[in-house]
Amino acid sequence: MEFFSTKVAYASIDTFLGKVETQIVNPIIVLLFALALMYFLYGVFEFIMNSANDEKKTTGKEHMLWGVIGLTIMLGVWFILGVVLDTFNIPRNQIDPEHGKVNLPVK
Repeated sequence: MEFFSTKVAYASIDTFLGKVETQIVNPIIVLLFALALMYFLYGVFEFIMNSANDEKKTTGKEHMLWGVIGLTIMLGVWFILGVVLDTFNIPRNQIDPEHGKVNLPVK
């Protein structure tokens, strides 16, 4: 009589958050890097192709500037994370972002 019984799948919140990070957040970060790079390259293309039109050149410069700003902010976050890890002597091999685990040395 299993037709009327409810089948329930139990999972921990850590597993769920780990899956959200690896399946949603990390691909979004890669997508944002790609978009910022594409925006910068589009600005370069627009600047080069419209060298006679000053208005289009200015628009290309703005696109390049905002692309560089976006890349700088994202790389800055990675730099700050590296500084924090080095400050607290957390070895990079002790961090497993795919499973959401940090193994700190016990002293």
